[in-house]
Order: sequence, then structure tokens, then C-alpha cells
Amino acid sequence: MIDLRSDTVTKPDDVMREAASTATVGDDVYGEDPTVNDLEARAAELVGTEAALYVPSGTMGNQIAARVHTERGQEVLADRKSHVVKYELGGLAQHADLQVRMLETERGVPSPDQIAGEYVAEDLHRPGTGLLCLENTHNARGGLAIAPEKIAAAADAARERDVPVHLDGARLFNAATALTVPASELTDPVDSVMFCLSKGLGAPVGSMLAGSEDFVERARRTRKLLGGGMRQAGIIAAPGLQALENVSDLETDHEHARLLADGLAEISGFDVQEPETNIVLVDVAGTGLETEAVLERLEERDVLATPFGPTTIRFCTHRDASREHIQTALETVKNTFEAV
Repeated sequence: MIDLRSDTVTKPDDVMREAASTATVGDDVYGEDPTVNDLEARAAELVGTEAALYVPSGTMGNQIAARVHTERGQEVLADRKSHVVKYELGGLAQHADLQVRMLETERGVPSPDQIAGEYVAEDLHRPGTGLLCLENTHNARGGLAIAPEKIAAAADAARERDVPVHLDGARLFNAATALTVPASELTDPVDSVMFCLSKGLGAPVGSMLAGSEDFVERARRTRKLLGGGMRQAGIIAAPGLQALENVSDLETDHEHARLLADGLAEISGFDVQEPETNIVLVDVAGTGLETEAVLERLEERDVLATPFGPTTIRFCTHRDASREHIQTALETVKNTFEAV
């Protein structure tokens, strides 16, 4: 089975398994797990922040950030297709009592003019705008790598109005790789950032939430509230440290995505969005079939992808999918649909 549903399906390699088995551990709730402490320090260094916090998932990291940055009832500005809007079970409302003002944006990032126009000042009748959420890469828009100047322009517009900015950087290092900039250049304009260890970097579990020392101190308390306090977490943090050494491998995933996209574009009825990172979106409406029918045919032939709309499919390349896997998957798709 060639699994291109997500980069979350990667398995820890032998180096990660060895690191887990030999990790020095302690009770992280007491701040006594040296491996977790090393991971947090290394993560903060990579994204250029004062501190970082190890959290079980990216969703938890985003939800913690939203709660720490805001007061109940405030509004959050976010792209209408952003992960915090589409895929986190309404967590902004459930965990932080926030309202979401969804924006239709270009490439997933609101312009300064949009932020100025949608900003609401606090007064007797309205709670005001409390947070701007950005995303890089932008998952639902096809893994778009948002340029640092776009992030900075949006963040500057928010800060001019005393609105903090959180960056959902689940695939932050994919963006940095595609744009050939340090990850810290993408995070410097924002107040906090979350990035995943368990996607393209290949760790079995975990994400990092980073920001100022004060922010992380408050985030640590909120993590406990949400059930994210972990004990001898060094066993899973050690593979996370190894995952941070895999950033240079992400370009291979991007090359595989381009290879896949080029081949799929040759199939009649397939409208392929040119990938910028490791995500390939394909509109299959031209085949006369809907998403589920296409996915069923592929699964019968041992290729897995993800539904992304009534006629849209997402393929996601990753470190466990070799060039040979991509070529085999492409041949399978061609053989299945060229006659449709």
C-alpha cells in the first residue's frame, strides 16, 4: 500500500527508536525531564524565540495559544480555510470562548487593508479583536509557502492595533525549505508559533509551541488545564530531537510532489494545482466522478489519498514515500483513469 494521505503517516526510523529507548527521563510536569528540556531549548533556538513548550499535538498548541493571547468573547481574524477554522472542532469557541471572523484571502494570508477593515475596537457593545491567526504552509490551499514579507505585513497591521499574532506553522519547515529562508525569518514578526514534529520531520508524536518566556509560562499552565501535562515524556521527546535533524530532507518530499503533480497533470480530467511544498491538490471533476469514487478505485489498487472536497483530492508526499513509490503510484493512477 502506498499511503499518500498525509505526512502524519510516517513511522519513526531506527535512529528515533534507539533514541527513545535510551532517553534520559524525569517528570516533565515538574520540569525535570532533561530530554524534554533539551527539545524545548533546541526548538526555541530554531525559530528564534525565547522559549518553547512540548505539546502532544499541533491542534493543542494552536488552542493553547488562542487561549493565552485572548480574553473570552473576543474575535479572532483567520482565513476561512485555515486549520484553526476548518479542522479543530470549533476549539476556539469551545476552549477559549472566542468568535471567529473568517476572511476570504489571497493565498491564505489577509492583507493589511483587510485587517484594518475587519478589526473591531473594544467598546461598551463589542469585545473587540483579540487575535490574528496565520498559517504557513497553508494546508487547505494546497501547501502554499507564504513569503516572509506577507507574514510581516499582516503581523504589522495587527500589532498597530495591539492585536497579537499566532502562526500555525504545522509545516513551518516545509515553508522555510521552499522559500530558502531560515524558519526564524518566518516567525520573527509573530508573537507565537506552533510547528509539528510528527509530520514531514517524521517523529511519532508531538508539536512545539514557541514564543516569549512569559507566553510559554502561561502556555504551560494552559497545557495542564487541557490535559497535556506529561510525565516521563523524554521517551517521545527524544525522537522529536532527532526529527529536528531531518529538516534538510524536506526538499526531497517537495521534489516528489512536483514529480507526482507533473504526471497527474497528463491525465485527462485531472486539473492539478502546481505544488509549492509537499501537497498536491487535484480536481477530478473532469473525469465525471466525485472524490469518493476516485479514492475507492485507487484504494482497490493500493494507493491512498485524502478527500479534500466534492471533486478534490489531496496527495501528500513524505519521508516514507520514496521516488519509486511515487512513480508506482503515478503509474497506478494513470492506468486506472486514462480510460475513464
